[in-house]
Amino acid sequence: MRIVSFLPAGTEIAYALGAGAELVGRSHECDYPASASRLPIVSRPALELEGLSQAEIDTAVTNHMRTGESLYVVDEDLLNDLAPDVILTQDLCQVCAPSGNELTRALAALPTTPDVVYLTPRTLDEIDENILAVGTAIGRADEARALVARNQQRMAQLRSATPAHRTRVSFLEWTDPLFCAGHWVPEMIEIAGGEDPFGRSGGDSVRMTWEDVHAWKPEVVIVAPCGFGLADAERMARDLPAIPGAVICPVDANAFFARPGPRYVDGVELLARLFRENSRAVA
Repeated sequence: MRIVSFLPAGTEIAYALGAGAELVGRSHECDYPASASRLPIVSRPALELEGLSQAEIDTAVTNHMRTGESLYVVDEDLLNDLAPDVILTQDLCQVCAPSGNELTRALAALPTTPDVVYLTPRTLDEIDENILAVGTAIGRADEARALVARNQQRMAQLRSATPAHRTRVSFLEWTDPLFCAGHWVPEMIEIAGGEDPFGRSGGDSVRMTWEDVHAWKPEVVIVAPCGFGLADAERMARDLPAIPGAVICPVDANAFFARPGPRYVDGVELLARLFRENSRAVA
């Protein structure tokens, strides 16, 4: 089995199922676990975003998407050399991985057609379904069922421990401009004991305003910029305007929230701890 992953979540799933040695190529963002970073890079962003602010990234990506061109470039020659049996990608978010004409063109150039698994979850249940789909595609269905069962057991324990008092939360998937929580994240917040009126469960993250946040008077503000780790989230949290009465909690979005992979349960556990600790702090 030879697997190429265009998606960090796909890479994490493959490793979690014990198929790390079968991965032969990755996207530039596939960096977990650390050993994944040694794999050849098959796709890169079409835009140079390094060093740009969030506002500059938002403008560059928005303008590029208006052209109809892809945000990613696939190394077709390398992909051909790697000769994958299975490709893991997505068609949920144009900003996350190759999914359109660039991938179709690259696949057409291959001498044999690999099995392409599209990971497009919008809910926590669909993340589990994706894990099962990957397991089936790479011959590790038993491992996938076992992983999903473990996750579901942990989630059941979290649900049973949800406190009666719900923490007032504002979850920021982007801070300049502001974007609310979308897709599976509002479920994570609810299970962890939070309430975020701006979250769009199962839907795309959309823009909101600081006036919205201030009117809600959150106890906890989660800073989870999509595509960034903890260090960047901490830096962005320091630049936020004052939010009276709120505890600001930067988190590693890549590890726990932005990537729909096996670590989503860790993300719910993290939120539950932050809500529990910081609700007491502002009570």
